Amino acid sequence: MHMSNQGVLITLAIGIIAGWLASKVVHGTGSGLIGDLVIGILGAFIGGWLLPKLGIFLGVGFVPAVINATAGAVILLIIIRMVRGSNGGSRGRWL
Repeated sequence: MHMSNQGVLITLAIGIIAGWLASKVVHGTGSGLIGDLVIGILGAFIGGWLLPKLGIFLGVGFVPAVINATAGAVILLIIIRMVRGSNGGSRGRWL
């Protein structure tokens, strides 16, 4: 699979935005640039798999992709919080 430079930049932008939004929703603080990126990209995979299974189709484009990735990232952060406990670990950690 070949992805253009523009596709890579868009994917990174979606990941960063979605990770940042999800960390604001779940933790109330950001996870840092790299942490938000990782959370957002993993969230995009989770959202891309789960939302269609629930019958939720957001459409195509940048904004629906960010919403999809944010929903998946929120789910990921909630699972991480449940596994780690309610305090979420130390504040300086990215997850």
